[in-house]
Amino acid sequence: MDWSPILISLKTGAVSIFFTFFLGLFAAWLVVSRKKESTKVVLDGLFTMPLVLPPTVAGFFLLLVFGANGLVGKLALSVFGFKIAFSWVATVLAAIVISFPLMYRTTRGALEQVDRDMIDAGRTLGMSEAAIFFRVMVPNASAGIVSAAILSFARGLGEFGATAMIAGNIPGRTRTLPLAVYSKAAGGDMAGAGVYVLIILGICLAAVVVMNLYQIKVKKERSDR
Repeated sequence: MDWSPILISLKTGAVSIFFTFFLGLFAAWLVVSRKKESTKVVLDGLFTMPLVLPPTVAGFFLLLVFGANGLVGKLALSVFGFKIAFSWVATVLAAIVISFPLMYRTTRGALEQVDRDMIDAGRTLGMSEAAIFFRVMVPNASAGIVSAAILSFARGLGEFGATAMIAGNIPGRTRTLPLAVYSKAAGGDMAGAGVYVLIILGICLAAVVVMNLYQIKVKKERSDR
C-alpha cells in the first residue's frame, strides 16, 4: 500500500489550517466590525465565493494566478526559481481557498453570538477594539472558532477539484487521499480505493468527535460557573 497520499494529505491539512485559521478569524472580525450593512454584504459575498463556486472553477482561478503564466506564479519562478503550480505548495493553496469560507462563516456566526452587553462594557471601560476582540469576543466564541478550525481541516483534507486543477495528480508529490481514491477507482482497483476511503472516513469522523467533545467540555465549564 502506498502511504504517500496519507502523509501528503495530513501535511497539507496541517499547514493549510494554520493559514486558514488566522485568515478566517481576521475576515470574520473584519465583517462583524463593519457598521455599514452594504459593506458587510459585499465582503461576505467575496469571502463566501469559494464556497459556492465549483471547486474546479476555483482551481482554474488559482491556476490563472499561480500558474507558470500567472502573475504570482511567473514572479515566483523568475525571482526564486520556484514553480508553484503542480507542486506540493499548490495542494496547500487549494486547501486554503476551499476551506477558508467554512472557517470564516462559522467563526463569524460564533462572534455574532457574543453578548453585546459585554462588548459595550469593554468600550465603556476604555478598551481598544483590538483588546475587545482578543479579550472579550474570541474567548467567548472559542467553542465556535475551534469547531470552525476542525471542520475546515476536514474540508481541506477532502479537497479534490481545485487540487486537481492547480496541483495535478502526481504520485508522491501532489496525490492526496481524494486523488488517490480517484486514481485507484479509475484503474479498476476498487479494493485499494476502498481502503483510502475508509482512512478518509476515519480521519473526518475523528475530527468531528473531537469537535463535539470540545463543545461539550466548553458547555459544561460555562454551566459550572
